[in-house]
Amino acid sequence: MQGFVDKYAVRWGVGGAGLLLSAAVIASATAGPPAAYLQEHTITIDATVLEPPTWWQVPGITPSIYASDPESLDAYKTTEARALKLKPGKYKFVSFTFDFPFGVNLDGKVEYAASLDQCVGGRGTQTLTIRCSRTYPHGGQRDYHY
Repeated sequence: MQGFVDKYAVRWGVGGAGLLLSAAVIASATAGPPAAYLQEHTITIDATVLEPPTWWQVPGITPSIYASDPESLDAYKTTEARALKLKPGKYKFVSFTFDFPFGVNLDGKVEYAASLDQCVGGRGTQTLTIRCSRTYPHGGQRDYHY
Protein backbone atom coordinates (compact mmCIF):
# COMPACT_ATOMS: atom_id res chain seq x y z
CA MET A 1 0.00 0.00 0.00
CA GLN A 2 2.90 2.35 0.76
CA GLY A 3 4.09 2.13 -2.88
CA PHE A 4 0.59 3.00 -4.06
CA VAL A 5 0.41 6.10 -1.80
CA ASP A 6 3.93 7.26 -2.74
CA LYS A 7 3.14 6.87 -6.43
CA TYR A 8 0.05 9.11 -6.22
CA ALA A 9 1.68 11.57 -3.82
CA VAL A 10 4.43 12.14 -6.37
CA ARG A 11 1.87 12.56 -9.12
CA TRP A 12 -0.11 15.06 -7.05
CA GLY A 13 3.05 16.93 -6.10
CA VAL A 14 4.06 17.32 -9.73
CA GLY A 15 0.49 18.05 -10.76
CA GLY A 16 0.07 20.57 -7.96
CA ALA A 17 3.27 22.35 -8.95
CA GLY A 18 2.07 22.26 -12.55
CA LEU A 19 -1.19 23.88 -11.50
CA LEU A 20 0.66 26.56 -9.56
CA LEU A 21 2.98 27.19 -12.48
CA SER A 22 0.01 27.37 -14.86
CA ALA A 23 -1.74 29.84 -12.55
CA ALA A 24 1.40 32.02 -12.46
CA VAL A 25 1.67 32.00 -16.26
CA ILE A 26 -2.01 32.89 -16.66
CA ALA A 27 -1.73 35.68 -14.08
CA SER A 28 1.28 37.22 -15.83
CA ALA A 29 -0.38 36.89 -19.26
CA THR A 30 -3.50 38.69 -18.07
CA ALA A 31 -1.52 41.42 -16.31
CA GLY A 32 -1.12 43.28 -19.62
CA PRO A 33 1.78 45.21 -21.09
CA PRO A 34 4.33 46.99 -18.90
CA ALA A 35 3.34 50.46 -17.71
CA ALA A 36 5.83 52.15 -20.07
CA TYR A 37 3.77 50.94 -23.06
CA LEU A 38 0.58 52.41 -21.61
CA GLN A 39 1.92 55.89 -20.95
CA GLU A 40 0.64 58.50 -23.39
CA HIS A 41 3.05 61.11 -24.73
CA THR A 42 2.19 64.43 -26.34
CA ILE A 43 3.41 64.30 -29.92
CA THR A 44 2.91 67.38 -32.10
CA ILE A 45 2.24 66.87 -35.80
CA ASP A 46 3.28 69.99 -37.72
CA ALA A 47 2.54 70.07 -41.46
CA THR A 48 1.95 73.84 -41.61
CA VAL A 49 4.55 74.45 -44.35
CA LEU A 50 2.59 72.42 -46.90
CA GLU A 51 1.19 74.42 -49.82
CA PRO A 52 -1.55 74.19 -50.77
CA PRO A 53 -3.07 73.23 -47.42
CA THR A 54 -4.63 69.79 -47.20
CA TRP A 55 -6.08 67.37 -44.65
CA TRP A 56 -4.24 64.64 -42.76
CA GLN A 57 -4.87 61.83 -40.32
CA VAL A 58 -3.23 59.26 -38.11
CA PRO A 59 -5.53 56.23 -38.60
CA GLY A 60 -7.24 55.09 -35.42
CA ILE A 61 -6.26 58.28 -33.61
CA THR A 62 -7.61 61.29 -35.55
CA PRO A 63 -10.72 61.80 -37.70
CA SER A 64 -10.59 60.26 -41.18
CA ILE A 65 -9.74 62.29 -44.28
CA TYR A 66 -12.04 60.10 -46.36
CA ALA A 67 -15.40 61.77 -45.69
CA SER A 68 -17.63 62.66 -48.61
CA ASP A 69 -18.00 66.41 -47.97
CA PRO A 70 -14.75 68.40 -47.59
CA GLU A 71 -16.61 71.39 -46.13
CA SER A 72 -17.90 69.38 -43.15
CA LEU A 73 -14.78 67.27 -42.77
CA ASP A 74 -13.64 66.80 -39.17
CA ALA A 75 -10.14 65.74 -40.23
CA TYR A 76 -7.22 67.92 -39.23
CA LYS A 77 -5.95 70.47 -41.73
CA THR A 78 -2.31 71.31 -42.37
CA THR A 79 -2.94 74.97 -41.55
CA GLU A 80 -2.28 74.30 -37.86
CA ALA A 81 -0.05 72.01 -35.82
CA ARG A 82 -1.88 69.47 -33.65
CA ALA A 83 -0.84 67.80 -30.41
CA LEU A 84 -1.82 64.12 -30.13
CA LYS A 85 -1.65 61.81 -27.13
CA LEU A 86 0.15 58.69 -28.40
CA LYS A 87 1.34 55.59 -26.59
CA PRO A 88 4.62 53.96 -27.61
CA GLY A 89 4.05 52.06 -30.82
CA LYS A 90 3.80 52.28 -34.60
CA TYR A 91 1.60 54.79 -36.42
CA LYS A 92 1.10 56.19 -39.89
CA PHE A 93 0.82 59.77 -41.12
CA VAL A 94 -1.64 59.93 -44.03
CA SER A 95 -2.54 62.77 -46.38
CA PHE A 96 -4.05 62.56 -49.85
CA THR A 97 -0.61 62.65 -51.50
CA PHE A 98 1.95 61.53 -48.92
CA ASP A 99 1.92 58.88 -46.23
CA PHE A 100 4.58 57.15 -44.18
CA PRO A 101 5.02 55.08 -41.03
CA PHE A 102 6.46 56.53 -37.85
CA GLY A 103 6.82 55.38 -34.29
CA VAL A 104 6.85 56.66 -30.75
CA ASN A 105 9.49 55.05 -28.53
CA LEU A 106 9.25 54.34 -24.80
CA ASP A 107 10.79 57.76 -24.06
CA GLY A 108 8.00 59.49 -26.02
CA LYS A 109 10.25 60.48 -28.93
CA VAL A 110 9.42 60.23 -32.63
CA GLU A 111 11.17 57.69 -34.86
CA TYR A 112 10.97 57.18 -38.63
CA ALA A 113 13.06 55.83 -41.49
CA ALA A 114 16.21 57.74 -42.49
CA SER A 115 15.05 57.67 -46.12
CA LEU A 116 12.34 60.18 -45.15
CA ASP A 117 14.79 62.80 -43.87
CA GLN A 118 14.34 65.19 -46.81
CA CYS A 119 10.56 65.33 -46.23
CA VAL A 120 10.15 64.65 -42.50
CA GLY A 121 11.86 66.16 -39.47
CA GLY A 122 11.82 65.72 -35.72
CA ARG A 123 13.49 62.37 -35.11
CA GLY A 124 14.32 62.06 -31.41
CA THR A 125 11.94 64.88 -30.43
CA GLN A 126 8.23 65.12 -29.63
CA THR A 127 7.41 67.01 -32.84
CA LEU A 128 6.92 65.33 -36.20
CA THR A 129 7.39 67.94 -38.94
CA ILE A 130 6.20 67.20 -42.47
CA ARG A 131 7.87 69.31 -45.16
CA CYS A 132 6.72 67.62 -48.40
CA SER A 133 3.33 67.29 -50.03
CA ARG A 134 4.54 64.39 -52.11
CA THR A 135 7.15 61.69 -51.84
CA TYR A 136 10.24 62.72 -53.75
CA PRO A 137 13.03 60.40 -54.89
CA HIS A 138 15.57 60.11 -52.12
CA GLY A 139 18.31 58.39 -54.11
CA GLY A 140 18.35 55.17 -52.08
CA GLN A 141 16.48 52.06 -51.19
CA ARG A 142 13.29 52.36 -49.19
CA ASP A 143 14.03 51.21 -45.65
CA TYR A 144 10.52 51.00 -44.26
CA HIS A 145 7.61 48.71 -44.91
CA TYR A 146 3.89 49.06 -44.31
